[in-house]
Amino acid sequence: MKSQKLAGRYANALYEFAVQENKLEETYQDILTLKEVFRENSELKAIIESPVITPDKKKSIFAALFEQKINAVSYGFLSLIIQKKREPALLMIFDEFVRLYNKHHNIRIAQFTTAVAISDALAERIKAILEEQTHSTIELQRIVNPELIGGFIVKIDDFLVDTSLIGRINKLKQEFSNNVYQAGF
Repeated sequence: MKSQKLAGRYANALYEFAVQENKLEETYQDILTLKEVFRENSELKAIIESPVITPDKKKSIFAALFEQKINAVSYGFLSLIIQKKREPALLMIFDEFVRLYNKHHNIRIAQFTTAVAISDALAERIKAILEEQTHSTIELQRIVNPELIGGFIVKIDDFLVDTSLIGRINKLKQEFSNNVYQAGF
């Protein structure tokens, strides 16, 4: 809980500073790139989160990797994180920054799970319907899960629609396990 609060504060500060410096879009793209780099490169993540490696060494690693590739706001923020020894919370800060960006730009993430892959045309139609229903911009994440057998599951924030066959089977199992009739006739 404490690290979530910390991540929120740092992400909010970065967001406000990027807006103030008129670098929000560049910073957002940098954060997405950095998130991807850290998620794909576990060695880099381990080095940055290591308490054994000195902050000066971490700053030199960041400088070599990112100084010329990201804007000054993003790079200055990374330097500040290292200076304050908050590197273990870096991915949470990135996630929180993206959440703030999405909230302020009315962007919502929709997870659309199906048993088989859907076509791009169908995905675009589903996205358009969801945008119309939610009055927001939708980023559609397509997930294929063969265990669904058929149907689909849509999840947006706390809203869930499950029309999958496995979902219906599980619902029937639950209803039959709660037998309201007494045995012994």
